[in-house]
Amino acid sequence: MNEDVRASDVVDQTSNTALITGTSPKYAAQLLFELLLDVVRRHEPAIEPILTGGAEISIAEYSPELMARALSAQGIWFQLLSIADQNATMRRRRHIERERGRDDLLGSFDNVIDGAKSAGVGPREIETLLQNLRIRPVITAHPTESKRVTVLEKYRKIYLLLLELENARWTKRERYTIIANIRDQIELVWMTGELHLQKPKVEHEVLRGLHFFDEALFDRAPEVLELLQGALKRHYPDEQFDLPPFFQFGSWIGGDRDGNPFVTTEVTGWALRKNAMAALNYYHGRLVALARSMSISQRALPIPEAFKEELARELRASGDGEAIAERNPGEPYRQFLTCILRKLDATMQRANVQEIDVGTPHYTNADELIHDLRRMERALSDANSPNIANEMVRPVRRAVELFRFSTVRLDLRENTTRTTQAVQALWGSEGNSEGDPPELGSPEWRAWLLQALARPLPDGGSNEPLPPEAEETIAMFTQAAEIRRGLDPDSYGSFIISMTRSVDDILGAYLLAKHGGLFLDAAGTEICSLPIVPLFETIDDLRAAPAIMREALAIPLIRRSTRWQGGLQEVMLGYSDSNKDGGYVAANWELAKAQQQLTRVGERAGTPISFFHGRGGSVSRGGAPTGRAIAAQPAGSIRGRFRVTEQGEVVSSKYANKGTALYQMELLASSVLQHALMSEREAALKPSGEFDDALEALSGLSRVAYDKLLSNPNLVEYFQAASPLEEISLLNIGSRPARRFGASSLKDLRAIPWVFAWSQNRHMITNWYGVGSAIQSFLDVRGEKGARLLGDMFNESRLMRLIVDEVEKALARVDLRIARDYASLVSDERVREEIFSMIEQEYALTKEMVLSISGSAFPGERFEQFRASLADRLSTVNQVSREQVELLRRFRASENEQERESLKPALLLSINTVAAGLGATG
Repeated sequence: MNEDVRASDVVDQTSNTALITGTSPKYAAQLLFELLLDVVRRHEPAIEPILTGGAEISIAEYSPELMARALSAQGIWFQLLSIADQNATMRRRRHIERERGRDDLLGSFDNVIDGAKSAGVGPREIETLLQNLRIRPVITAHPTESKRVTVLEKYRKIYLLLLELENARWTKRERYTIIANIRDQIELVWMTGELHLQKPKVEHEVLRGLHFFDEALFDRAPEVLELLQGALKRHYPDEQFDLPPFFQFGSWIGGDRDGNPFVTTEVTGWALRKNAMAALNYYHGRLVALARSMSISQRALPIPEAFKEELARELRASGDGEAIAERNPGEPYRQFLTCILRKLDATMQRANVQEIDVGTPHYTNADELIHDLRRMERALSDANSPNIANEMVRPVRRAVELFRFSTVRLDLRENTTRTTQAVQALWGSEGNSEGDPPELGSPEWRAWLLQALARPLPDGGSNEPLPPEAEETIAMFTQAAEIRRGLDPDSYGSFIISMTRSVDDILGAYLLAKHGGLFLDAAGTEICSLPIVPLFETIDDLRAAPAIMREALAIPLIRRSTRWQGGLQEVMLGYSDSNKDGGYVAANWELAKAQQQLTRVGERAGTPISFFHGRGGSVSRGGAPTGRAIAAQPAGSIRGRFRVTEQGEVVSSKYANKGTALYQMELLASSVLQHALMSEREAALKPSGEFDDALEALSGLSRVAYDKLLSNPNLVEYFQAASPLEEISLLNIGSRPARRFGASSLKDLRAIPWVFAWSQNRHMITNWYGVGSAIQSFLDVRGEKGARLLGDMFNESRLMRLIVDEVEKALARVDLRIARDYASLVSDERVREEIFSMIEQEYALTKEMVLSISGSAFPGERFEQFRASLADRLSTVNQVSREQVELLRRFRASENEQERESLKPALLLSINTVAAGLGATG
């Protein structure tokens, strides 16, 4: 097909000249909509009114096939709209940077360093902080993101083409061609389809996670260090700062066994090899490109004597030095890079479990490659070419420092039900086959754990064979020990113990690690080389955490191990389960309180505690604007150490495109830096005792209202009928089952589908329920004085402001008219009216109370960009929600398997589409 003709056809559909020139403020969204319409007109013209006709158009009369195509078009439009939003955000940031400079750019290092310097922060304090700075987003595979990698790639091409379109150098004809290319990508998305036809395996999730590194993170993460280096140089020009590789990534994909029977040692080993090869392939490509560029002749740039000697040693060690020198005569840097590439090739063979000849030069770890690149940087700088060293070689070296030979640090995770079963099996294997092990939690059980940790392992292993489940759990630790002794000791992060309820749970994990070979001799005493991280999830767990950690940090083995590992004990905090357990306000306050108390526990024990935040994308799972969420953490609780999960659709929204990825990484790092530099200064000026007392009261009051709903015996029946909870499991979007251990109770339901389903049915109770009752009860007791106090907290407490703001935005997404449509799916009228009336009354009260504090006239009034984004999507989301209700009704009522199968694609696409329209749903 003729390219010019096709481009003209597209432009004919977009009559507004501003769409072609890119001068309209919302040109990207308008252009993408017109191009999507063009695709729909060509392939399925009958559904065009669904996109153009607004909420009054219904697809109820369509055939199931046409219904699915209409929903697919609406879902694609939401994804295109997100791309346009990202494009607009980056344009705004570039405009601010051009017009006012980076000091005024919120979320930038320059803005933070400028503020810190103005507050009297000196260079030595910053240098000390930098040496302890460690920021690690951890990518997880959670069942809320359904976009296939092939579709992600096409959306990324659309984003890149939009960037191209902004360039003023193009002629009109060239702009037509770019627009035609965008249209082609939209057409390919239309023809590809976003639904997984089969449930993805863990291996698919691993590859999907690595996709973001290949597309954006490998290139952009080293730039985070460059941005901070530049900001420090501009604000402290007379100082030299040594930046460590403080920004690195972790992952749970392939290592998270909690409730996922598909993660095995074999799968974990495969994931580790894929992670290693992703990094090594990236370095190989960068070094090949560098070698092509480094055509520096020693006649034009004499090389330092020290580097001559180093090069001579490398050429001799290569075994092929003469040939390398002859291939690049008089080009020492190319010769040196060729030697590096030879060693890297052999390293890649080892990482891919291929044999290499004995004596073949290779890298045994990433530090050796870093050392070689530093030698090259130093040689270029000594030869009076520091710019080439800094701008061409240093970025590659920094990439190796950040990603090493593993791309990510893979965490292992298992729940205490499984680990305790394995530990009990060890008890039985030690000749204790007569009778049952001591009662869990008893002094006898603790004594046995400590004794087992203190004595040497029996020669030849256990006396009795272990059950297969216990063997597999211990094999996980054995594998970690073997791999950490191999190519990259940093390929693992830590072992996370889900559902930690006692010190015995922690000691049990240490014992399993010992049997797996992870204990080392350090100065004559044993230590565990793999960090053991307890995860506290429910409200009760969070309240018990300080006492548990106080006791744990008094145990010599744990103290020795944390000291050897870097002097910190990490604790993970669960946002999802605490919210499901206690509601939004109670979860936020208990999380803040736990951090305050645990920070003091660590200080008193002489072992600082750092926090790993298990956040999700939705408000109820800890999702909130990055900068404000970090600023709301308790003063002194971060101190430069910050780990956080990046889950579900959050990963693609943050890291799918290079520009957005760099912005998100700088925002995260600068927010952590700002908190570490400023939070304790600010807290000293504004003691928060009265605010804390009020939050304690609000937390308790909100939980009473929330518990009243959850304890209603009819809630489960209502929830299952009035939401697509069961149907979500048909959507092939994650390898993990929706419930642990296959149980079917509300208690055992994972927090993620709990949130996802309440979002789909537009109730969204996880984001707000109980807040109105709490505020009303608080004011009933404290009257006008209480109202003034809540106003002061809204203005002065970052945590209270975050809670009010996020609840208000959540209320704007709720639609009780649509929620009632979902409620109509509940067959028992008494159950339906009882539960829905509770939700309806609490919503009205919460809306009244929250707006009385925030001063907004309606939910979301204060958030202009949020309102604009929601307005672009809401009519279509509402339309799809109503269609989903009818699809659920027909799907559930049908006893004809063929009819159910014909309806299923449309039903699942409706779930996809609502999720895409509302954004972070799980």
